[in-house]
Amino acid sequence: MKKILLMICFAAAATHCLAQYQTSRERSRYSRTTTERYYGLRLGLNISTVNSDVVDTDLDSRTGLTVGGVYGIQLANSYPIWLELGLLYSEKGGKRYHQGAEITTRLTYLQLPVVIKYSFDVLDDLYIQPFLGGYLAYGVGGKTKNYGSVINNIERESHSSFNDFRRFDGGLRVGCGAEYKMLYAEIGFDFGLANIVKDDFTTARNQNFFMAIGVNF
Repeated sequence: MKKILLMICFAAAATHCLAQYQTSRERSRYSRTTTERYYGLRLGLNISTVNSDVVDTDLDSRTGLTVGGVYGIQLANSYPIWLELGLLYSEKGGKRYHQGAEITTRLTYLQLPVVIKYSFDVLDDLYIQPFLGGYLAYGVGGKTKNYGSVINNIERESHSSFNDFRRFDGGLRVGCGAEYKMLYAEIGFDFGLANIVKDDFTTARNQNFFMAIGVNF
């Protein structure tokens, strides 16, 4: 957790410095003759859970890192409507307690978000951007750890989380961002729709609240 907070503070300081420079991209974003586009970097925090109809698969919240890049393009010259594509490293999962032992599950994904944004010009160089879309994700790593219990004689053990969970995930993505010059910040929620557990008689889905900061070029 300390490493995540340190990285977020570092990124905030770096983006503040970058914002002092003028970009070559003029902010006449919505001219009728020019289609605008941008590239962005994102760093943030996930607070995720796994919601299931079975107690042993239902996981309480845990925090994780999200980092990656995005590409946005204006869909219409006359309107502030944007399509944004991304590639993110995203840590999800959750934790639970069983017979006095803490069990944590980390699910690490490469995630492809695709959202539509509408940009409201609030003040000079300040834009509010609600967005709606979806995401696809593929699991690339993660461990399930049972920390054991001396009282109940449960030994510690760990194994790959994808022994129990499917690697594919997908769902809806909704949120709101704010952009000031090069600086960008957003909050949102991923509603998992795919059943991520391998048991045919169980249903489990990722749910994730996220917040991120970054820069747009």
